[in-house]
Amino acid sequence: MEARPMRVLVTGGSGLLGKAIEHVVALEAGKLEGEQWIFLSSKDANLTDLGQTRAVFEKYRPTHVIHLAAKVGGLYLHMRENLWGSRDNLKINDNVLQTAHETGVTKVVSCLSSCIFPDKTTYPINETMIHDGPPHDSNFGYSHAKRMIDVQNRAYFQQYGHHYTAVIPTNVFGPYDNFNTENGHVLSALINKTYTAQKEGTPLTVCGSGAPRRQFVYSLDLGRLIIWALREYEEISPIILSVGEDDEVSIKEAVDMIAEALNFEGQMNYDTTMSDGQMKKTASNAKLRSYRPDFTFTPLKEAIKMTCDWFITNYDKART
Repeated sequence: MEARPMRVLVTGGSGLLGKAIEHVVALEAGKLEGEQWIFLSSKDANLTDLGQTRAVFEKYRPTHVIHLAAKVGGLYLHMRENLWGSRDNLKINDNVLQTAHETGVTKVVSCLSSCIFPDKTTYPINETMIHDGPPHDSNFGYSHAKRMIDVQNRAYFQQYGHHYTAVIPTNVFGPYDNFNTENGHVLSALINKTYTAQKEGTPLTVCGSGAPRRQFVYSLDLGRLIIWALREYEEISPIILSVGEDDEVSIKEAVDMIAEALNFEGQMNYDTTMSDGQMKKTASNAKLRSYRPDFTFTPLKEAIKMTCDWFITNYDKART
């Protein structure tokens, strides 16, 4: 990194990953001497608006940006509102990257999603396969908008030599997530559903068959890796940040872990009239392991237990 002090602007700073990075910076000695970290929320600026984006960059004059801000929801929200997922995210991403260019930002690390990969593909997927075919129909709007970050990163490097890159996490969960049962990410929505069923003594109904398989990553692990990418990852091409292929579990296995963490012993029903989405999207973390062979991910059962405990303790202020 350059000798001058870093001023790191984190967009989406009040969300799941922003809070995880803030935790690592504040409580795990992630902040180095001379650094300044600014965590933006949607209250600070509407990043779909170019004027507001420019104003917040002028205010803080970042040297580095971690771009997490996005309009995002769970499977069923994306299925209903693909246009929303496309237009708002295209605006946000273009405004952030262009304003970073205009204000002389040294490096931008953006966050993509494993849903951007082609629906029809071979497994495991890796970083070279992003544009090999259309994404799954359930969230094509959001997926194409996220893919365009990779296109823009390469274009900014080609035309200006800018060091803009991206990370691709698999399914993220943890404290400060959106636990809304309709619009939240799958694991956090299920935590809320299970907690409610336990509290009310009612059956737990899980949307879909429970058969789809996912690689779940604890948000604090991802926060540590994103800070590493900001400091040390020098490629323009993106890097998948994920647990290994052998750590992939079914939704049903994850539900069973949640039930154990919350001591839920009631009836479980799987509503197979509801869409499963993609049945699998197994990702390779070989590139990550080539850089960080010794990085240790939090075991899934332990991470689920910690997330459930956080949700119960913070129920009144959690996003539900």
